[in-house]
Amino acid sequence: MSKRRAVITGIGTVSGLGNTTEDTFSRLIRGESGVAPVTKVDTTGYTTTIASEVKDFDPASKINPRDVRRMDPFAQYAVYCSFEALEDSGLMLDKEDPHRIACIMGTGIGGITEIEIQKEKILKKGPRFVSPMLVPKMMFNSLTGYVALTHGLKGPNYATGSACASATHAIGVALRTIQYGDSDIVFTGGSEAAVASLGLSGFSSMKALSTRNEDPTQASRPFDKGRDGFVLGEGCSVLVLEERERAIARGAEIYAEVVGFGATDDAFHLTAPDESGQGPSNCMMMAIRDAGLNPDQIGYVNAHGTSTPLNDKTETKAIKLTFGDHAYKLAISSTKSMIGHLLGGSGAVECAMSAMSLKKGILHPTINQETPDPDCDLDYIPNEAREASVQYAISNSFGFGGTNACLALASHD
Repeated sequence: MSKRRAVITGIGTVSGLGNTTEDTFSRLIRGESGVAPVTKVDTTGYTTTIASEVKDFDPASKINPRDVRRMDPFAQYAVYCSFEALEDSGLMLDKEDPHRIACIMGTGIGGITEIEIQKEKILKKGPRFVSPMLVPKMMFNSLTGYVALTHGLKGPNYATGSACASATHAIGVALRTIQYGDSDIVFTGGSEAAVASLGLSGFSSMKALSTRNEDPTQASRPFDKGRDGFVLGEGCSVLVLEERERAIARGAEIYAEVVGFGATDDAFHLTAPDESGQGPSNCMMMAIRDAGLNPDQIGYVNAHGTSTPLNDKTETKAIKLTFGDHAYKLAISSTKSMIGHLLGGSGAVECAMSAMSLKKGILHPTINQETPDPDCDLDYIPNEAREASVQYAISNSFGFGGTNACLALASHD
């Protein structure tokens, strides 16, 4: 029996660049930054006061207001995006078997906003005033639970939590769920809403964040010599992943095929990468082999590209280990240069934007490429988008815990 195949037929996105997929993608292509001074936290005394926040977001425009009140923002983003992804896919769920539709998504932090709100209540008023919705709103799988409740999805349902690789792991597991025949359709992706006082202060204390507060749009600068840390972002992408033959049979528009998945761990340090690059390289090679490809068939890499000193040079080394001389022929870019680092949601938006690039034949740039770094000497598509017909791409996500995940995508005629 031939292996079942999975294609992307719908995408929904909210990010610091817009509250639709097209808004986010078009602004990425224009090289615009969504980074600005933080509005959701009083940043007095903070070393970092900038982030890429979701703006002008009205969840009640798509979600029942009663349900909105029962969701932390990270779950609101996921449910909101699921409506756009569903509409985009053209699926009519009342004509589908709900037991054959799964929901598998990732998040790295979960309901941190709700935790902060209720911790404040317990300190000021006492434990009897803590909301009974605390646990349902903070738990990781509230995003998948609410998507399932909203759309009546009765197939496999769970959330993955692996720091910055969470969404990429979720999409990889969604691929396997279709390949194994457990589901025909999967709502997948990831969401994060960690622009909160604990999120911002915690990463600041680690000295992981850029402190280029006076020039927010220039702060996220992956692979540039002047990089000084990542910029915290928030948002979500939900992808409708569908078994290929049924998608073709119903005439669905297909963005790309997910053809491979790889996952490894550095087993080196909880928060720092192994500078040899071997773990990420093994992960990329695993995804490429899973796709039945050779490294020299890959034309584009959506890099993890965080804008931190260690990550960017380590990822560059890992790409060279994986691709050899072909590394210098690859087009590489970092979505994070414009929308910041969405932590557990980043891999979803980056996979979605990679699929859009394959479909539309244009690759977004890495902005703020000003000063070459000798440790980062590959083609990062500096500052301006590039038209390119790419057949195969990979999308990288590397997270705390040493975890690495990679997806391989193929364009679809």
